[in-house]
Amino acid sequence: MTATASPRLALLLTPLRQTAPLPRYATRILGATLAAGAYVACLPWDLRNRPETPGALHETSPVSGAGVTLLSVALLALAAYFGVRDRPAWTLLVVAVPPATLMYVSFDTHPTQDAQVWPLAWAAFTLLFGAGTLVTAVVARRLRGGRPELDEAPR
Repeated sequence: MTATASPRLALLLTPLRQTAPLPRYATRILGATLAAGAYVACLPWDLRNRPETPGALHETSPVSGAGVTLLSVALLALAAYFGVRDRPAWTLLVVAVPPATLMYVSFDTHPTQDAQVWPLAWAAFTLLFGAGTLVTAVVARRLRGGRPELDEAPR
């Protein structure tokens, strides 16, 4: 690693509560935008199941395994990054809330003809997004090393 790369890396890994308010909130907004962008790029907007062929009884999902995998990797990477730099509550708001909100809007704007089970699906995936984000953030914070009791001291 070169001498000029070390201060840049240190700047990217400093806890956000030790930075000025403008860069702190800009970083959080950028993270939320990246989480929302990953959701939009990896999953289709209309999440309803579709018949395999016209008139068929069997339905297929428009969601691909590759899309779910890419979304998971992107959200886990964001959760690890913000877990190292920020408090767990902010990490949850930045990483898990944008995809959950977009999923809610997607389900709500595409009503189905069958029974309305989307609130249950939305709640389950929101819980999954939140739990995955919090676990990843806490593990990343523990693996970071250092003295965590110093990081939590108020300004």
